[in-house]
Amino acid sequence: MHLSDSEIAIHATEVASQVIRSAFHGPLARYAKQGDDFATQVDIAAENAILEVLATACPGDRFSAEESGVTGTARSGRTWFIDPLCGTRNFAVETALVAVNVALREGDSITAAATADPFADEVFWTAGHGAFLRADGRDQPLRPQPDSHLVDIDLDNPFPWSTPAQLFDAKGFAGQFHPRVLSTSLALAWVAAGRRAAYITGGDLRDSVHFASAIAICQAAGCVVTGLAGQPLHTAPHGLIAAADSDTHAQLVDAIAGLRPATGQ
Repeated sequence: MHLSDSEIAIHATEVASQVIRSAFHGPLARYAKQGDDFATQVDIAAENAILEVLATACPGDRFSAEESGVTGTARSGRTWFIDPLCGTRNFAVETALVAVNVALREGDSITAAATADPFADEVFWTAGHGAFLRADGRDQPLRPQPDSHLVDIDLDNPFPWSTPAQLFDAKGFAGQFHPRVLSTSLALAWVAAGRRAAYITGGDLRDSVHFASAIAICQAAGCVVTGLAGQPLHTAPHGLIAAADSDTHAQLVDAIAGLRPATGQ
């Protein structure tokens, strides 16, 4: 049976999720990366499981993966972005808050994406139009909601002009929103699902294996997704605001703008 690209992405995240669940609470080998970053044998095994699914279903495609880099057909117009275990540090200390991210880019557009929560056995996904949650074999539309006022802030990626933590006390944020730090891109998918009002991070996220999938899911769900200054995504000064609605987005843009030095950047 021929599967659509979105079903291939979903299946790939489900296979990796099984690898992750089966290794939870087990012994871990750590492999040093840049700085104090590291991977484990579970990251590698989950990535290999994803690559096996994708290479079998789409042998002519290109693959950009967190641990193994770029493989596949160099000139392909289809590139899969793979983050096999987003939240390695959480997993390494037996905290069950991680994500599996798989996204397909064709040309300049993400046309299929899936972000799985291995421990809740949920998959957030899109085929480019509309976004859905698959749980217990059923799909339900994702509906962003700002009511919680919970905003996840990624502290690993600095803002161009300040540290993300400064936002906690910023005018227009403090007293209006409740900051959270989940340390996995799973929280970005939660914006699409109505479990967070917004998600904020700095950095240039173009072609990011960590964020490509959940960004596409948020966009397909109808979230407002821009750079930190409210500008088009993937343009300077870069970063990301993904908000459940336009009012929340406007408030966050104003709060972040208040952190910029008087001279601006």
